[in-house]
Amino acid sequence: MELAYIPSPSTGVIELGPIPLRGYAFCIIIGVFVAVWYGNKRWVARGGNAGTVADIAVWAVPFGLVGGRLYHVITDYQLYFSEGKNWVDAFKIWEGGLGIWGAVALGAVGAWIGCRRRGIPLPAWADALAPGLAFAQAIGRWGNWFNQELYGKPTDLPWALKISEGVNREAGLYHPTFLYESLWCIGAALLVIWADRRFKLGHGRVFALYVALYCAGRGWIEYMRVDEAHHVLGLRLNVWTSIVVFVFAVVYIVISAKLRPGREEIVEPKAAELPKADGEAKGDPHDAEPDAQDTQDGASDPEDGDSDVKDGASADKA
Repeated sequence: MELAYIPSPSTGVIELGPIPLRGYAFCIIIGVFVAVWYGNKRWVARGGNAGTVADIAVWAVPFGLVGGRLYHVITDYQLYFSEGKNWVDAFKIWEGGLGIWGAVALGAVGAWIGCRRRGIPLPAWADALAPGLAFAQAIGRWGNWFNQELYGKPTDLPWALKISEGVNREAGLYHPTFLYESLWCIGAALLVIWADRRFKLGHGRVFALYVALYCAGRGWIEYMRVDEAHHVLGLRLNVWTSIVVFVFAVVYIVISAKLRPGREEIVEPKAAELPKADGEAKGDPHDAEPDAQDTQDGASDPEDGDSDVKDGASADKA
């Protein structure tokens, strides 16, 4: 008897007249906004300009979406190019299917372009974005819930996910791997935030830590899934990808800590030149006026006018 389970939505689309509102797309969009918002807070806290994270995200997000879709289509090509399939479906990103590995890889290319245009180091920008990116993944995984996809093996646990009959799926109760990954990403984000504050990480090590933590969770979660996937030496392809990327991330952390210890003092050179408060900016056209006024005030002072005039004159020469 089914006493408790997580229900799945009857549909992942709400028709608003001629406009379809898709839950999967909403989760992706909300995740992007959260990542940019929180990344901006972290960037400003490190001394950067407000808005820089969003400006670079304009490059990173489109590249990431294309990269994520390409990875999915290439690794699951049989879903689109085998007999009886329609290759046009490969472009229907709203129906689900984004590979995080491709999204991060090609998204990094877009971010690199954006960073070069702004003259800032990519590792520093990635460090600011890392926890927000993990939160974005936690939100984005709920898109799989709307589409009733990427669930795990059958289970009778109280938190089992109820799947209805559909294309390429059988009705039943399954492990909610989307929920496992969502919770894991939240935990990873919180751990990254703590480690960054505790150890003052920099030079890309915050991002590398996020990657390593995500891979550690993705490995065991991926192993639970029952959707069709390519296998290499008995393991799903994404499990192997998690292992390889995890190793690279850990190696980067170790080598980077030895070569470039500590954290960047300046993450955005232009931000260091901006005024910290009114009247403190270098090159302010009004800076000379107070000096001139001081000389006048000093001249009118009967007791120490001479010294004030001299001081004002010396200040003008400096």
